[in-house]
Amino acid sequence: MKVAVAVFLLGVTIATSSVAQDAPDYLDDRSTADGLVKSLYNAINRKEFARAWSYYGGQKPSTSLEAFGDGYKNTVSIDTKVGVVTAEGAAGSTFYSVPVAIEAHGSGGEQKVFVGCYTARLANPQVQGEDFQPMHLDKGSLKPSQDSLASVELEKCGGGEAVVRDPVMAHAKASYAATYGTTCDRANPGTGLPDEEPEDVLLKYKDKTDPESDPERTARLISFPCFSGAYNFSTVYYLWDDINDLRQVEFARPEFDVVYENPDDTENSKVKEITVTGFSATDQLLNAEFDPETKTIISWEKWRGVGDASSNGTWTFRDGNFVLVKYDVDASYDGEMESQTIVDYESTP
Repeated sequence: MKVAVAVFLLGVTIATSSVAQDAPDYLDDRSTADGLVKSLYNAINRKEFARAWSYYGGQKPSTSLEAFGDGYKNTVSIDTKVGVVTAEGAAGSTFYSVPVAIEAHGSGGEQKVFVGCYTARLANPQVQGEDFQPMHLDKGSLKPSQDSLASVELEKCGGGEAVVRDPVMAHAKASYAATYGTTCDRANPGTGLPDEEPEDVLLKYKDKTDPESDPERTARLISFPCFSGAYNFSTVYYLWDDINDLRQVEFARPEFDVVYENPDDTENSKVKEITVTGFSATDQLLNAEFDPETKTIISWEKWRGVGDASSNGTWTFRDGNFVLVKYDVDASYDGEMESQTIVDYESTP
């Protein structure tokens, strides 16, 4: 199968080509069908023809990689426009149809618009084996159009239902991957995200300034695992509402000094005094759990495996934000779990 597309692209050989300074940022998104098509043309614009070739399955768009690259030897760049993606299942796979329009810019200043449809295929990942194949392009066909790229009206192509997207979740995943994709051990190096889906909780609330007659507001709490240790695991949280959009939650926590009766042997000494010295913020909570009934997040940070020495924080969702309401510390290594409250705002309205 050959895709009918502009054949005047980048006049360099595949083996020696390099990315131009004005080339677009690298995009390799194999998680969605439209992302796959955008990644295809991103690779072509960056002269990365082997990567573009890899987005196709067994049915390649040309007789060879070299021929594929040569087809683009007179093109400077390609602009892409995608429409509503549809999906339908068949024979253990999901097939996605992607309406596409492109505008190819030639080295001689000419511009040509092509319109058509790509089909992407994803075989059920749960039943694939060692020869696992990610989502890939199965076929595609583009034909010349007299319309400009801006004026092209893309209609649904193929069968199936429209794919409904969640832009809030997509934003949260992109934020996590950008910030923690290379530092959290729970993040997959290939995607920058944990293998499991993040938890997503819907919160209904009213701000203290809202009139009684106003409807409840809606927020979403999205959480991702970050790292797992011997006895602690950390969680990263994002909060969304229709006023503030998406932001990462930073949790207030007290800084404190512990004075032991025998400062030279703290693990076998009783605690004399704990003093709060100030407050800071943390972007991760340890061993945290969310209680939907009370809209609180409780964190239990173990200082050692048995859990006798630890600190515990409670943050309540109030007026659209999580606020610290209580913080307890058990600073003794005596095998007993007897904490001391050093911050208590629970009774504050």
